[in-house]
Parts: sequence; structure tokens; C-alpha cells
Amino acid sequence: MGFCRIVVLALATFVLANAASTADAQVKIGVVDLQRAINETEDGRQAKRRLTKLFEERQKKLDAAQNSLKSQKENIERQQDVLSEDALKKKVGKYQEDLMALQTEYVDYQRELSTKEAELTKKILDKMQGILRRIGQTDGYTLIVEANEGGVVWVPSNLDLTDVLIQRYNAQAKKSGGGKKK
Repeated sequence: MGFCRIVVLALATFVLANAASTADAQVKIGVVDLQRAINETEDGRQAKRRLTKLFEERQKKLDAAQNSLKSQKENIERQQDVLSEDALKKKVGKYQEDLMALQTEYVDYQRELSTKEAELTKKILDKMQGILRRIGQTDGYTLIVEANEGGVVWVPSNLDLTDVLIQRYNAQAKKSGGGKKK
């Protein structure tokens, strides 16, 4: 009876090992760097230009407000010995209010930029996911992972689908009228 168990166990191990090696041979994994793909597609470049323009406009306003605060502070420091206590308190209070307003404005601008970036990026990512699904289905990939979020340290170039994604995205964008320079 013990001999039969050993034979059955050996046979089962052999069958499972063969099944596992057969399954391994059929597994095809691709890796894509979505951040690079976004940055290198025409739509991604256009989105980046729009964000840069928006950021520069906001930065000019923030810089002007910051310069105004700087001159307020210098004015307070110059006059602190000659101003009455009440006048000094009022100027310092106004300076602190303006400083808080600038900080709030800065946070609001950062939030607005993040929201705008997410909005622009989401549209691109949605299109990319569709393209990646088609690549996965037509080219027989079992799994496609994102290089930066999947903890991928190294991948051979033949498994990196980033360039293929960029090319197909730009081709699809040209066909559908997207990806035009504005």
C-alpha cells in the first residue's frame, strides 16, 4: 500500500510539474511606462504645454503678491521705531492677513493645477488603457503591468510596450483628429 502511494504521489508530481511548465510557456507579460508614454505622445505634450502656461500665469500673480508682501514687511521694519503701538499693530495685522491670503491663494492654485493635470491626464490614460487592452488581446499577453507602480526594477526591451503604445496612441489620435498642435 505504501508503494502505491509513492507511485501515485510521484505521478501526480510529474503531471503537475508538466502542467506548470506548459502554463509557464503560455504566459506572456508586457510592461509599460505610462508616465513616459503620456509625456511622449502629442496629446501629452500638448497637455503639458497647457499646464505650463496655466502655471506661469498663476506664478506671475503669486510673484506680484509676494513682492507686495516683501515691500510691506520692509516698510514695517523701517517704520517700527517711529510708529505708534496701534499703528504698528494695524500694519503687522494687515501684513499677516495678506500673508495668509497669499498662502491660501497658493494652495488654491496648487489644487487647481492638480485637478487640471488629473483631468487632462485621465483622458489620455483612458485612451491608452483601451490601446493596451487591444495590444494584450491581439498579441496574446496574459498580463500588462505599469512599470513604475508595479515595482518593476528591470525588464528586457522586448517586453517593454511603451514605444508601441506611444506609436499606436499617436496614430489613433491622428485618425480621430486628436494630437494636433494648437
